[in-house]
Amino acid sequence: MKTRRQIIKIDENKCDGCGLCVTGCHEGALQVIDGKARLISDLLCDGLGACIGECPRGAIKIEERQAEPYDEEKVMDGMVKLGANTIKAHLKHLKDHGQKKFLKQAFDYLEKHKLPNPMEDEMKKEHKHGEPCGCPGGRTMDLREPCGCDDGGDAPAAKSQLRQWPVQLHLASPMAPYFEKADVVVAADCTAFAYGNFHNDFIKGKAIVIACPKLDDGQELYVEKLQGLIEDAKVNTLTVVTMEVPCCGGLLAMVKQAAAASKRKVPVKHVVIGIQGGIKSEEWA
Repeated sequence: MKTRRQIIKIDENKCDGCGLCVTGCHEGALQVIDGKARLISDLLCDGLGACIGECPRGAIKIEERQAEPYDEEKVMDGMVKLGANTIKAHLKHLKDHGQKKFLKQAFDYLEKHKLPNPMEDEMKKEHKHGEPCGCPGGRTMDLREPCGCDDGGDAPAAKSQLRQWPVQLHLASPMAPYFEKADVVVAADCTAFAYGNFHNDFIKGKAIVIACPKLDDGQELYVEKLQGLIEDAKVNTLTVVTMEVPCCGGLLAMVKQAAAASKRKVPVKHVVIGIQGGIKSEEWA
């Protein structure tokens, strides 16, 4: 039965058939056919868009439409034929995008078929020590500890208070160590640009996720991830920071929905930022 969900769409006019997206898709959902990249099965596309960053022509985007539900078991049927390294890349893809349900299904598949789990030792180590630093993008990075990475840039005029990467809610994983029992800020995208001292006043000593309740797709996934922060990461508090414009109210609504659906309860504070940069209101929701 088809359901409305996020899935990729390929613009054939832009696609030149280079095939880079095929290697970027861990699930095997893409093939180059007749000189164009094709989505060969809705069942294999998880809608997370790893292939988008591989496309040099900007021919791939994520849309929301009726599609067959993603099937992790069918994906794993294909993965096991390609060997341990491919299985590990797929599992890491799911983990980095916070797809706990699909990751568990993949682990269960390996256990059911008596196959080794190439991520087992690594996940145990990361759970204890946190992840190493590495390439930016969607990879989870804990910035609370020095990592020895050097981006080659000049020293910032003001010290960043950011404790983690990534920050966009679609990319954030509730399983990341920096969310565990943390005070978490859930901020609308525009707030950091409107409020001049955002780092020191809002995210110092806290973890953060950002989202746009008006323009972002897949908001049901946002609610699921927020619920994961409450129940699995056992966050201490949630501070929702929005702009005074009406569309921003959707972010608070998503947090309230996640909080109401969670067995575990946490305090939720709502801060409203004015367009000219001042705090308009601040109260516990």
